[in-house]
Amino acid sequence: MANEIEQGRIPTVTLRGGERVPCLGLGTFGSDKYGPEEIAGAVYGAVRYGYRFIDCAAVYQNEDRIGQALGRLFAEGAVERRELFVTSKVWNDMHGAGQVMASCKKSLEDLGLDYLDLYFVHWPFPNYHAPGCAGDSRNPDSRPFSVEEFMATWRQCEELVDKGLVRYIGMSNMTVPKLEAVLPLCRIQPAALEMELHPSFQQPELFAYAREHGILPIGYCPIGSPSRPERDRTAQDVADGELPAVARAAKARGVHPALICLKWAVQRGQVPIPFSVKPDQYETNLRCATEDPLTEEEMEAIAGEDRNCRLIKGQVFLWEGARGWEDLWDMEGLVLK
Repeated sequence: MANEIEQGRIPTVTLRGGERVPCLGLGTFGSDKYGPEEIAGAVYGAVRYGYRFIDCAAVYQNEDRIGQALGRLFAEGAVERRELFVTSKVWNDMHGAGQVMASCKKSLEDLGLDYLDLYFVHWPFPNYHAPGCAGDSRNPDSRPFSVEEFMATWRQCEELVDKGLVRYIGMSNMTVPKLEAVLPLCRIQPAALEMELHPSFQQPELFAYAREHGILPIGYCPIGSPSRPERDRTAQDVADGELPAVARAAKARGVHPALICLKWAVQRGQVPIPFSVKPDQYETNLRCATEDPLTEEEMEAIAGEDRNCRLIKGQVFLWEGARGWEDLWDMEGLVLK
């Protein structure tokens, strides 16, 4: 392992209320290719190197092993709990009355923590599918987004804050119409919005809306998720590393295009959460945020590369009568009923 990076070198971003958090985190979704032991090993090594933002989720089926890695780090004195920013998420099958509390407590037990820094509603509906299912899998009980159902789930998340089990709550995989429908109803506003963000899918309207409402954008698939499951691949997908502006910036610096994607994300003001189990990759990912920033011209050029190429389409969550995955994302500017 390379020498640990100094925390003072890592840029930070501001959460609602003024708290500063690292500008880049470590994702822990193994993408059906890496097992819990490998991912836990990456968490251990990444924290040893200098990561302090760890993005977890119940549905990733590895929080218990990650908890073992965190326990080892605490026991060794490598890091204190207060230095970490750990997130988790309630999965779609745990939106019912009392289930959000149970889900959160299970994540806390698995992770070996007394509290979570941030807890997300993973998807804004209770449409459930088994982990690793095929892309054409459908649940006959799936249904469109409901403000009333979502707010019942959000009220449970607010209770988690009240009880001190989580410090902040957030939303994920939302749209502007959905946010417009629910934000006025929230007693506790979301501190963060987890959303797909990479140079070929910049979501400028949603990104701007979040920022304008004091919500921190956290970007998944920040380098275009080259290891994403086969069910999420289509012939029309764009490889972010091959975008001309990204490739030019990478060539000029003699670095991998993935690092340009991460620099762009950090400088744009979102928190990317790249995943890797390889020390040379996760170390370089974090280090790139601390050195050799992109120029204004390069940032503008990459901003012009947006291809509206959504990679995680969510088709497994479709309900009977839906026309296609586009219906999940309110592409006509309205929440579909």
